[in-house]
Amino acid sequence: MPDSRFAIIDPSSGISGDMLLGALIDLGAGEEWIRALPARLGVAEVQVELAKVDRAGIAATHVTVRLGDGSSELPAVPVSHEHAAGHHHDDHAAPHAHAPHRHVGELLGLIERAPLSGWVRERALRAFRLLGEAEGRVHGVPADDVALHEVGALDALVDIVGAIEGFERLGVSCIYCRPVSVGSGWVRAAHGTLSVPAPATGLLLEGLEIGPNGPVTGEATTPTGAVLLRVLAEGPPPERWRAGATGWGAGGRNPAGYPNVLRVMLAEPAAEAGEVVVTATDLDDFTPEYLEPVRAELFAAGALDVQVWSTMGKKGRPSLRIEVLSDVSRADAMAEVLFRHTTTGGVRRWVASRSTLARREFEVTTREGSAVRVKVLEAPGGARVKPEYDDVVAAARRAGRPTADIVREVQQQAEARVAREVAAPVTDH
Repeated sequence: MPDSRFAIIDPSSGISGDMLLGALIDLGAGEEWIRALPARLGVAEVQVELAKVDRAGIAATHVTVRLGDGSSELPAVPVSHEHAAGHHHDDHAAPHAHAPHRHVGELLGLIERAPLSGWVRERALRAFRLLGEAEGRVHGVPADDVALHEVGALDALVDIVGAIEGFERLGVSCIYCRPVSVGSGWVRAAHGTLSVPAPATGLLLEGLEIGPNGPVTGEATTPTGAVLLRVLAEGPPPERWRAGATGWGAGGRNPAGYPNVLRVMLAEPAAEAGEVVVTATDLDDFTPEYLEPVRAELFAAGALDVQVWSTMGKKGRPSLRIEVLSDVSRADAMAEVLFRHTTTGGVRRWVASRSTLARREFEVTTREGSAVRVKVLEAPGGARVKPEYDDVVAAARRAGRPTADIVREVQQQAEARVAREVAAPVTDH
């Protein structure tokens, strides 16, 4: 799916589905897309409202999912601190004594029938199954029979599918997470007064790293927020990375003491990291024409570089050597790809140090309007530019032009841009 970029979710003030969705909209996932999502999910009566709000001085995007009758899910209310933090709690917010319900099995059916990619569908189904299992354990009913209040159910449906598809729209499938704040105290709920984290949230947080609550009082993390981390996050971020764009999603409440927001950062590997792991294997029973899919899987899993060459194996058999460079934190992922996608029975690893040039990236546009990324290496003798291969091939295919023409055009534009940057005077701001 995407390139080497990844996302880092920072739930230091907690996380809910609408906060994550707001952060992705803030990053550019698309306003018209999210407004059209309910109809694609078979609930056209649902409306999605977006607003720019202020949360303790931070401008963030707030998402409200509203039913046809105008109702929407409300934030859970802290018992003794009405002004304190809290985000909506998908099943336990304001009481709905006579409100209609939706069963988890019905929501799974909506997802199965919706026009979604396989990547999105698989994660959305897993999220609702986990949610149903957690609520089922709390209430003592089978997962598919768990009944969610109509408002909370459709809110969760849009939030969960929207958050997962939002990452896909941003071209990001590798997602990491910092420690989660759960909040503290008690909240009023449809089923009475509950301690934080609420029972279902506590079950869904199993396996996630919990961080300090800081000033957060009340419910900081909701079941929807917790389950999205379960199905999306691969663990803590790598030790070294380069920050890109940042998006902010707002919670429903606006406490005075701290910003009630979720931060999502887009990042890329710090390619100049000094220490890497080399994972290698030799194959004498693998068809070479299937090497390219293996290479693609390795890069998708976070490889920094993949090299393949011919060697001589035991008993004079011709064989192939695959060597993969990765960040130390991704070494296990590299081995898993090799075991899963090749015939190897074992891999070798060693740590290596390297020196690389600092690098950055920008985009230029061809005369047909195709965006092509350009890598800039800051060499001692001056910057060197190199167009991204995949973008060049795609632009050439769309334009019906030779790749050499695209490379030449992009190279000239990139070199001119770098020259202007070098010539631009430095000013104080």
